[in-house]
Amino acid sequence: MGGGAFLVVGLGNPGIEYQFTPHNAGFLAIDRIAGECNVEVINRRCRALTARVQMAGREVILAKPETWMNLSGLSVGDLVDELDTELPGNLLVVYDELDLPLGKLRIRERGSPAGHNGARSVSGGLGTDEWWRIRIGVGPDPGMKEEAFRRGKDYLLTPMGKRDLTAIDPVLDRVARAVEMVVAKGITAAMNEFNRRDPEESGNGPAEK
Repeated sequence: MGGGAFLVVGLGNPGIEYQFTPHNAGFLAIDRIAGECNVEVINRRCRALTARVQMAGREVILAKPETWMNLSGLSVGDLVDELDTELPGNLLVVYDELDLPLGKLRIRERGSPAGHNGARSVSGGLGTDEWWRIRIGVGPDPGMKEEAFRRGKDYLLTPMGKRDLTAIDPVLDRVARAVEMVVAKGITAAMNEFNRRDPEESGNGPAEK
């Protein structure tokens, strides 16, 4: 799977006021993984908060950039350089996706930032779109979709209510399992396992990639 440390980065904005906003889904995922590993993400390194964990028999660095979302690539680029992390096979970035409904996740090997400022910054910092990613759906209910997209940035930076926090909680557990599978078996195995459509959407059809 390549050389260097395996790096798992969650994207978000620093500060308690942003902690439970949709845009901080990546941070929430990193905190969930850290909690399951009984560590705290408190070490400062390369303009990020980091923690070192063991996962699937490998040493993994968890990171939350403190550079603000639209400058995430500055921190990610520095971490990749310092840790000698080989791309694409040893970097996994976790972030929110407004185009996916709340409660969904999608794993991809590569792709354009698709309007996500944090993902755009990561691609800029690395000089490539060839990096593995898990996108966590934060899109609103269909009835509120038009209003949310009109609000755009305000929606992403507004703290989630109890209903949305309840909906996203099991997704964070799925993300933690997906990250472990990526570390243990690679991106293709994780896509085949976690990119499946819901039964009511597609019956028992093939996994979505």
